[in-house]
Amino acid sequence: MTDEIWKRDEIESPCVKICVIHPQTRLCVGCNRSIDEISAWSRMTPETRRAVMAELPSRSAGPTTRRGGRAARRSG
Repeated sequence: MTDEIWKRDEIESPCVKICVIHPQTRLCVGCNRSIDEISAWSRMTPETRRAVMAELPSRSAGPTTRRGGRAARRSG
């Protein structure tokens, strides 16, 4: 009898549990994947997942600068 845990040899999901789709870019603000990529993830081949993972750092789901607040107020 062994105590080994069965593991699948797959690339893990880049999901960080911040699942909000940006209205303009249509990308998740948590992981930068598209809705289609998120829904197809479990059916993707390891090669396709690697390709998506490699592309994620170059994507931006939404604005990187903060809007509003004291810095956005006009003086005068």
